[in-house]
Amino acid sequence: MSELEITRILNAPRELVFKVWTESAHLQNWWGPTGMKLEVAQLELRPEGIFHYSMETPDGNKMWGKFVYQEITAPERIVYINSFADEAGNTVRAPFSPIFPLEVMNIMTFEEHEGNTKFTLRSTPHNATEEEQQFYAAMHANMQQGFAGTFGQLEAYLETL
Repeated sequence: MSELEITRILNAPRELVFKVWTESAHLQNWWGPTGMKLEVAQLELRPEGIFHYSMETPDGNKMWGKFVYQEITAPERIVYINSFADEAGNTVRAPFSPIFPLEVMNIMTFEEHEGNTKFTLRSTPHNATEEEQQFYAAMHANMQQGFAGTFGQLEAYLETL
């Protein structure tokens, strides 16, 4: 199966966790791989709305990405399709692989958990070939590691609020 699932217990109320996932003023403080600077180009939090952003490495390399929101049920659930993008917001192939899926469907849930938030991310290739699905499944360990850094930044940021 090519689904990636990550669950974290976050030491913050659900409404706050949902808010830091949905407002550019918050996202720019934690979203993305460790060491990269996020810049939000566009954020429209609504079905078919877009979160278009760039991430820049310390040595100046810039990558673009986007979410296209499918469903937003505050403060419980966000469904979006994400992809790599160009500066204009067009969907493009991942810079590191011609067989990484062009689009990935993500379902995030935010549940009350003993005064904290149980956050779950489930991601699966969307409209992907068999080869793309197999590549995605083979990348799970790398993605788990990358998300661990991102979610570590999220946890540190939540502590400042």
